[in-house]
Amino acid sequence: DGLAERGVKATFFVIGKQAEEQPEVMKRIVDEGHLIGNHTYNHVDIRHMTQTAAKEEILKANEVIIKYTGEEPCFLRPPFGSGSSRLEKEIEMIPVLWTIDTMDWSCQNESRICSTVYREIKENSIILLHDCYQSSVDAALSSIDILEERGFRFVTVEEILFD
Repeated sequence: DGLAERGVKATFFVIGKQAEEQPEVMKRIVDEGHLIGNHTYNHVDIRHMTQTAAKEEILKANEVIIKYTGEEPCFLRPPFGSGSSRLEKEIEMIPVLWTIDTMDWSCQNESRICSTVYREIKENSIILLHDCYQSSVDAALSSIDILEERGFRFVTVEEILFD
């Protein structure tokens, strides 16, 4: 709701299993013009898996994303930021990490998350936040308000990487 109110587009790296459990959220993400990327099916650390098992995790998530969007995702954010360049080439997806790790999952404190963002922000930053924590959602919206006042514009990773 906060993104819609602000006219901001974001990139959501979705976990396939959660996408299947919440198809209405997937529909809304697409309908509102946000970008969807792959975050594996079960949110697993693919570097500790066989190449075959890791590929299955990614492809299974792609199937779910295709089911709800009609498009195959081209961006992959491997959980924990650890992937395999060989695997990424084999599945022909573009890995996307972050430039600002807010550590929102560990602190769950809106003020600390915002402080990290304000301290580290620069042009073309990619901010890592997890929408499963209310503190992260609140911090995202607060950061958008403050940073837009400072002249920043929020876009999807596709625009950062290709424009």
